[in-house]
Amino acid sequence: MWNFLKRNRNSHSTTQDIGPYSNYRMAVRLELTQRTGVFAQLANAMAEEGASLGAVDIVSATRTKVIRDITVDVQSEEHGERVINRLNALPDIRVIASSDRIFLMHLGGKIRVESKFPIKTRNTLSMVYTPGVGRVVKSIAQDEQHAYTFTSKSNSIAIVTDGSAILGLGNLGPLAALPVMEGKAMLFHQFAGIDAWPLCLNTQNSEEIIQTVLAISPTFGGINLEDISAPRCFEIEQRLQHELQIPVMHDDQHGTAVVILGALLNALKVVERPIQDITVVVIGLGAAGIACCELLLAAGITGLRGCDKQGWVLNRPLTELLPQRHSLRSLIQYDTPTGTIQDALQDAHVVIGLSTANVLKSEDLALMAKDPIVFALANPDPEISPELAIPYCRVYASGRSDYPNQCNNLLSFPGIFRGALDVQAKSINEPMLLAAAQALSRIVPESALSEEYILPSVFDKQIVPKVAKAVAQAAIDSGMARRTKKETEEGMER
Repeated sequence: MWNFLKRNRNSHSTTQDIGPYSNYRMAVRLELTQRTGVFAQLANAMAEEGASLGAVDIVSATRTKVIRDITVDVQSEEHGERVINRLNALPDIRVIASSDRIFLMHLGGKIRVESKFPIKTRNTLSMVYTPGVGRVVKSIAQDEQHAYTFTSKSNSIAIVTDGSAILGLGNLGPLAALPVMEGKAMLFHQFAGIDAWPLCLNTQNSEEIIQTVLAISPTFGGINLEDISAPRCFEIEQRLQHELQIPVMHDDQHGTAVVILGALLNALKVVERPIQDITVVVIGLGAAGIACCELLLAAGITGLRGCDKQGWVLNRPLTELLPQRHSLRSLIQYDTPTGTIQDALQDAHVVIGLSTANVLKSEDLALMAKDPIVFALANPDPEISPELAIPYCRVYASGRSDYPNQCNNLLSFPGIFRGALDVQAKSINEPMLLAAAQALSRIVPESALSEEYILPSVFDKQIVPKVAKAVAQAAIDSGMARRTKKETEEGMER
């Protein structure tokens, strides 16, 4: 069963290091001869093949045979096939079945809809549906605000994608995006108690996407745009923010920017530098890179240099950057770089990579100021590996879960939307994003801050409530909230 589905090998590398978070994990059921030394043969074969043997369970046993279930981490699908063939070749071992545990977790999808209470009597049926529901319909028709009270709108998010930029895999379309959006819905529900609904649209026309979202918007309290390629994502988000009176956020832009700023605030405490005195180089000026630049400027950065693969393409004084930080794309000279990445790195204090693997070398970091901070966030392979970077920098962060200081959007978007929904915000604005980043940074106690601990774990239960509280207060202070703090607290108590 290992090869019952094949990945698109042209769009993504099929190899990676084996570790506790392997993307290639098999469950294998084996029949072994009941004899001393047979399991040792199995373990030796796994070691020789470079596979990592995990859990081992006995299913059943007789005097002559034993059935065992094992889990095996491998490097790729091809590697998994070689491991299965090797096991089948052992004289005292027979492979009964094998399966990819990741695909098994996706069988039938990962989410479902459930009622809050069962319908077991005609009385209940008449209240939740006709004729009783008619009274609620009339109430909402008289005052649309009642929809937030008497429907799921107040706690519902639409996760909207066109499948044009799925993770690091590229433009694979809406159907291929569905398992990612289901996963995102799970994260919203588990971490923030938000009901989220995947909407994978069969169009990559910006205007059609905008009109579709406008048409379905009455159902939802907010819109999370996901995996939509640049530059279309900018126009889509801006139009929807302008035309809707509910929060709209492109997580690939602003969720990423919030986590980066939160991490940077703590990294600066480690190296004892104020944010106003540093120069930051951002490599990769796509959706995430531009949003990162905009939020850094709002946070007080006074020295900002932007690069892509061609070199230094955002090179303007602060007097130009600040007034246009909400439309930075107009200042970027993609076709006429003014210098190399190495030029931009000269005497810089921070480099933030949001581009592609291996664009930085150790000697590039040597050009930076003392105690540089390096965020190498390309996935799955960073702009520079920790092995190469750490001897030349003070703080290193990446997007990977198997390195310290993982910059993961999960640290931001559940709390941002939780706070926005709690006060029925009309939009998600810059003060709310800044508040989210500052709240995230404060979760790590200053007494515990270190080079390898600038961000909390995604499973830290403080994150969502503290980020949500800060976002809600910023929405109230900036006039974005429909509900006051008192009304929100009273609603939570009910």
